[in-house]
Amino acid sequence: MTFIHDGRSAAGPTGRTAPRPGRRPVRRHLLPFSAWHLLLAPLALLFAAPLLWLLVSSFMSNAEINRFPPALWPSGVDLGGYRFVLNNAAFPQWFANSLIVSAVAVVSNLLFGTLGGYAFARMRFAGSRLMLALMLGTMVIPFQLTMIPTFLVMKQLGLIDTLGALIVPSLVTPFSVFLLRQFFLSLPRELEEAAWIDGCGRLRIVFRIVLPLSRPALSTVAVLTFLTTWNDLSWPLIAINQESVYTLPLGLTTFQGQHHIQWSAVMAGNVMTVLPVLIAFLAAQRTFIRSITSTGLKG
Repeated sequence: MTFIHDGRSAAGPTGRTAPRPGRRPVRRHLLPFSAWHLLLAPLALLFAAPLLWLLVSSFMSNAEINRFPPALWPSGVDLGGYRFVLNNAAFPQWFANSLIVSAVAVVSNLLFGTLGGYAFARMRFAGSRLMLALMLGTMVIPFQLTMIPTFLVMKQLGLIDTLGALIVPSLVTPFSVFLLRQFFLSLPRELEEAAWIDGCGRLRIVFRIVLPLSRPALSTVAVLTFLTTWNDLSWPLIAINQESVYTLPLGLTTFQGQHHIQWSAVMAGNVMTVLPVLIAFLAAQRTFIRSITSTGLKG
């Protein structure tokens, strides 16, 4: 008698299919999501609490914000803080100044960071390793040690009290060069060698071959540069004195007087300042994570 086996597992006495020998049984999760979410969700709420409080308090009046114990929820929607900010004639100028400085810093870091990072990743020249080490060494120098020399340089260039004083020191950062260098090292050389054989020059290889493959790293550099420049307060506080050249963080400090503080306006202004940063980060979140995981920060 011949038995025909169709590859299926034999059914047990209860009618259920018995698992194949040597095959692990499939575990069914009791939760529709990962168990890690039980830990990460409370942590996410904890980190988001200051932003939520900022948003809620922006719809409170000054009396509610100054009340003790503080109110956790506004008794009504009060738009006085937003009216105070938007009726300030200088606020659109502050917003435009921050946008100009941040946009120029992002574009320049992408351009110069790409050229510098590619040079350190693919080109070997005299002193390249020493220059890379010196550049990375500048990343550990605190701003307090460099602000006076930077101020003197900007003063000699005649850029104090202008947007140039905020743009020039941010044209390129060592972190941008280093991050792009690390990403370029992870790219296969065969693509560049094939383009080199076809007659492409160095710059054409960078802009036609390397840059289209480096979108995650470029997005990360753009987001981090935008965040740093947009939220910077220390350097504009030193280099800018004219109110017409204020950036948003510096302009918001004018709402805090010596004897009276417009807390509702401060909260509303901070919400309007944080909103572009939050949108930029959420838009580039996936590419940001891909860039960090792909670079690995290996030497």
